[in-house]
Amino acid sequence: MERPYAALLAKGEDRKQRILSVAQRLLVRNGWRNTSLAQIAREAGVTTAGLLHHFESKDHLLEAVADSRDADDLNRVDRSGDLVEQLSKVPRRFDEAPDMVGMFTVLLIENLEPDAPLHDRLLHRSRASVATVETGIRRGQRAGRYRTDLDPAVKAVEIIAFIHGMETLWLLDRSIPLNEVFTEYIQSLRRQLMPAGTP
Repeated sequence: MERPYAALLAKGEDRKQRILSVAQRLLVRNGWRNTSLAQIAREAGVTTAGLLHHFESKDHLLEAVADSRDADDLNRVDRSGDLVEQLSKVPRRFDEAPDMVGMFTVLLIENLEPDAPLHDRLLHRSRASVATVETGIRRGQRAGRYRTDLDPAVKAVEIIAFIHGMETLWLLDRSIPLNEVFTEYIQSLRRQLMPAGTP
């Protein structure tokens, strides 16, 4: 038989996840600056005091929303596999988690200024993404799969810029041929990375 305390904990965790989910949805629609704690609480079916029981401030909730998004990202990425193969899976993320894609784009735009609440975190995350792609290119170079006469750091910035650009364009216009554009880019990238004479 489940103990009352365990049931209370589970109920509290469910409520916390519901608040997070509502916050993510409102953030995509209204932006963080135009979303109040009262709005989030109302749509989540709790009082503002109830929300603050789980998240002590709006900034704390914002960090939790970003944590949730980052955890979702980590669960979808294989950092040890072939870089080009991993990039070919990116469009699937757009289809499977459009709110996560939208949330990241909104957070990025709202936190461009150095004094914005998530600026440092997103700057670190952006640099980490570039470093991850750069590491993937260097791994391919060491294995003899990729050319060694290109600069992995420069190529990594280009790849991340392409992904961010596609996220924004797709969020604005869901009718763009996402898979076809990614397929074309991946084929072009593969040709650029492969050593001369590779079939």
